[in-house]
Amino acid sequence: MSISVKRIVFLSLLSATAMACSSGKGSGSANANASAEKPPIQVTLGRSVGREIGSTISASGSLVAEESSDVAPKVAGKVVSVTIDVGDFVSAGQTIAKVDDRDVRYQVAIAQAAVNSARSAVRQAEARLGLLDKNRFDASVVPEVRAANANYEQAQAELRQAEANEKRYRELKESGDVAEITYEQFKTARDTANSRANNAKQQLEAAINTAKQSNQAILTAQAGVQTAITQLENAQKNLADTSIKAPFGGYVSARPVAVGEFVSTSSVVATILRTNPMKAQIQIAEADVPYIVGGRGVSLEVDAYKDRKFAGTVSAVNPAVDPTSRSAMVEALVENNGNLLRSGMFVQAKITREGGTAGVFVPKSAVYNDASTQSQRVFVVIEGVAKLKTVQLGVEEGDMIQIVTGVDADQNVATSNLDQLFEGAKVSS
Repeated sequence: MSISVKRIVFLSLLSATAMACSSGKGSGSANANASAEKPPIQVTLGRSVGREIGSTISASGSLVAEESSDVAPKVAGKVVSVTIDVGDFVSAGQTIAKVDDRDVRYQVAIAQAAVNSARSAVRQAEARLGLLDKNRFDASVVPEVRAANANYEQAQAELRQAEANEKRYRELKESGDVAEITYEQFKTARDTANSRANNAKQQLEAAINTAKQSNQAILTAQAGVQTAITQLENAQKNLADTSIKAPFGGYVSARPVAVGEFVSTSSVVATILRTNPMKAQIQIAEADVPYIVGGRGVSLEVDAYKDRKFAGTVSAVNPAVDPTSRSAMVEALVENNGNLLRSGMFVQAKITREGGTAGVFVPKSAVYNDASTQSQRVFVVIEGVAKLKTVQLGVEEGDMIQIVTGVDADQNVATSNLDQLFEGAKVSS
């Protein structure tokens, strides 16, 4: 091949290589532009706040249920059903066991019959006394009064007849048409009829007075109704008491009875614990007693959940100091919605006291645990750009956590999509 031909081939290869390089550079530039145009990451924002951090008192103690109840039946009898077991959650008023109620149902039926009988006695007493609707009294309908009234009306009729006969025969005597002895007979008959009418009137008045005074019979019958109703209510209560119910909501920690057992009113059917909130009983030194008051915050740690802290508040401080240990008992209530805390757990507690230093707090959701570096991170957002801050954590207060170093107060911090953020990432909220 001649020199000129070789030169032409070399120049052609050089030109192709230059074009390829130029094409590659253009592609890299396009990729860079595409990367720069990625949309911002959507986040929610919280705010770092500065507040005073109280000094704390460290102590230990144990957890107990806020309330514990050994549930016993209110009536004795044979257990016919048990509807709960150890570990079950029961609601307040839920039936947990039942005692045989056949005898009690019979007593209820007898008491109901007694009430019906007593009410019937009241109605009969009212009818005898002439009490109409709305207890309106009418003596004329009382049988004894009706009989006395009829006798009085008959005596009056006889008196009117006797008076008419006496008048007619008196006139005949005065005219000489009848003898004196005949007139005396009719005069005597009139006097007798008058006496009988007066006596009948007195009997009628006595019957009316008796009817009015006999209202006590109604009161006695009504008292009998009340007594019967009281007995019925007692029987119905005994029937209701055959169902053994939970006194409050909580977890069953013991169930020592089984179906078929006979229980008395002193027998324990189940033990129920109210576990939310839990109660922490903490021993504090005598010297720390003046600094602990109700409402102070408490941070608790338990061995079962070493990576968690549980928040509570002081609910009571025992006014007495143990003369042997020179310590006082402090009680704190701790929320236990997930039932993670159990009665009997050992706790390490930190109780806040008056006085302290300033600190910065952020929402707990703003803290990201980077597993690769084993560090805690917070992303501060400044003018739409995420700034990564490696932080050191302090105490927890409710939904907030202290940042010992790394974040200043009054800064915006990202609280969502933390795993997508990085230093310099553009964000929007």
